[in-house]
Amino acid sequence: MSASEVLGSQDVETPERLLLARLRRGEPEAFEALVREHQDRLYDFCVRMLADPEEAYDVVQEVFVSAHQHLARFREDSKLSTWLFRIGKNHCLNRLKYLKRRGRGRSDEYGEQSEGALARALGSPPGPDEALEAAREQARVQWAISQLEPDARMLVALRDIEGLSYEEIVDITELPLGTVKSRLHRAREKLADVLGRLEE
Repeated sequence: MSASEVLGSQDVETPERLLLARLRRGEPEAFEALVREHQDRLYDFCVRMLADPEEAYDVVQEVFVSAHQHLARFREDSKLSTWLFRIGKNHCLNRLKYLKRRGRGRSDEYGEQSEGALARALGSPPGPDEALEAAREQARVQWAISQLEPDARMLVALRDIEGLSYEEIVDITELPLGTVKSRLHRAREKLADVLGRLEE
């Protein structure tokens, strides 16, 4: 057996496993490292799900609080990031139900959504025309995603925006692979239809 095979067969301490060990020892710096590493992607996912930056910010805070409280339940049968996305998915779906009951469901006003995204995107100037066009496109896509049902929105965000593998999405959603693929296909068709109608 070669040296590389011997090394490959040993249980190598990955950065994630080291971080997890530190988290389980209750090191505050470890939790800060976890937040730093995952907060941006979780925030992007939550914005896609909720179509509201302030709600997304609140949910991300809740996700990390939940992760901290339930760390002992993490069985290490998936990556930490997958576990965090699963918590995020549950919090987003619960928040959407809550907002719907309060009469704050999906916005049907494209203008309202696009102006907010436009103002945020114009903060980073490549050039006025390019920034304006990029902001309009970003607002258009975000608004179209917000018109999907929450489950469809979630699959589009996880696969097409976050770039997660099907295996990770199965872990996060707890759905069979075939169901994920068929629902994602229908979600993409609906999204294309919504975007097509915007261009008419």
